[in-house]
Amino acid sequence: MIALLAALAVLDAATLETLARGESAEKTRAVSALVAAGEVRAAPVLRALLEGRLYAGETGPPVIEEGGALRDALTGAASAAAIEELEKVAINNRLRLLLQRGLGLLALKSAAPADRLQAARGLLEDGDPDNLPTVESALSRETDPAVREVLSIAQAVLALGHPDPVRRLAAIRQLESAPGASSKRQLQQRALVERDPAVLAALQRAAASVDGALRRAELVGLLFGGLSLGSILLLSALGLAITFGLMGVINMAHGELLMVGAYAAWAVQWAFRKGAPGAFGWYLLAAVPASFLAAALVGVLLEVTVVRKLYGRPLETLLATWGASLLLIQAVRSLFGAQNVEVSNPAWMSGGITVLPGLVLPWNRIAILLFAGAVLLLVHTLLTRTRLGLLVRAVTQDRQRAAGLGVPTPRIDLLAFALGSGIAGLGGLALSQIGNVGPELGQGFIVDSFMVVVLGGVGQLAGTVIAAAGLGLVNKLLEPTAGAVMAKIVVLVFVILFIQRRPQGFFAQRGRAVDET
Repeated sequence: MIALLAALAVLDAATLETLARGESAEKTRAVSALVAAGEVRAAPVLRALLEGRLYAGETGPPVIEEGGALRDALTGAASAAAIEELEKVAINNRLRLLLQRGLGLLALKSAAPADRLQAARGLLEDGDPDNLPTVESALSRETDPAVREVLSIAQAVLALGHPDPVRRLAAIRQLESAPGASSKRQLQQRALVERDPAVLAALQRAAASVDGALRRAELVGLLFGGLSLGSILLLSALGLAITFGLMGVINMAHGELLMVGAYAAWAVQWAFRKGAPGAFGWYLLAAVPASFLAAALVGVLLEVTVVRKLYGRPLETLLATWGASLLLIQAVRSLFGAQNVEVSNPAWMSGGITVLPGLVLPWNRIAILLFAGAVLLLVHTLLTRTRLGLLVRAVTQDRQRAAGLGVPTPRIDLLAFALGSGIAGLGGLALSQIGNVGPELGQGFIVDSFMVVVLGGVGQLAGTVIAAAGLGLVNKLLEPTAGAVMAKIVVLVFVILFIQRRPQGFFAQRGRAVDET
């Protein structure tokens, strides 16, 4: 009967009259017929009926309420009716469920891919085998790759309940080739009710295969997360490795230098939005030097006004730089406010790349990994291939002899401090791409940065890289079982025990000054 009605169903005055003033059974038949006929024009009316926005009076056409205004349900024209004189069209739970499913099916014919994608996901979650012909029909005409992928999985899930064992086996192979949490759940659920021995064996093999694929994807995801965290730790600790290794200064304001770099990136973003919105996607190219210079200038100011006067007095330097960190935090609060600010990713850093089924690596994390590698390469080149690097290494290895040979050690200290501070600013720029920026941004990284430097070996770039990657990986591998807080505690205990056995870290500092101590 519904198939016959579907052939004639259109959204007209008679159908609206039935939906608005008919009995529940009549409304049910009208909705079923409109959905079966694929009458997309009926979707706004059916949605209004579902959401309680369809009104009708004793006479006159039904109207839809939208934002306090009324419009004719058939023509869409503005209505002069008063809502106080109308009654909301009532529906029961059975009709409500039918409307929800019907709107999902109609959305498969929407012109917008986002609507079709949402509808396909709804059918996948619904799991009603009666929708299989509709899904197959939608799949045959779908052109959008993302929608086709979801429809294909939905087709396989719905076909698991098909009476033909051949169809069920084909569906099992299809789900096995697209492993995911949903595929695993559907295969396991079907295995509980399957009676055909061959199909049951295929279900069990497919579930085990999907589970193995998910485990591999999880492991790769954890490794990538560890390397991503390690790249952040590397950028935050690289500058500290230079200043701490060269001057032995415990700079408790190092975390605030990250914060300065992050706010500099935010300022560049704001300038591009105001002055050059069309070039917003390239603002990071300007943010890189801006973050470096802003943090380097703050570092120079810190070295000249605080650190230089306290060389050789580590406890007083620690307290003074801690006070400087509080001043920097308060200054940022006064300038930018206490609330976090958002630094948006450019369009080319949005989304991610699917490397394994169920595993998507975000582009912003990949970009930070590459950025950290580029910064490390530049720092290594600067320290090993330039005159400044030669002087820095000379002062690090034997300050007194370098000064006796004419090296201006105070100037080298200043330049090294500016370099280390600028690198911290670049770390802040990277942090701004994966989270909000606030006055306390650097507080969460100062302890981790010192752990990386001490574990890797003071003043040793190779040790810093290994320690940053190692701590990042251990943290991420422990988090699923121990939790984020316990993972940090375990890492801290490991670092303490390691330093007790090997105080010089992974790589001992070499030089005459070390040999004489």
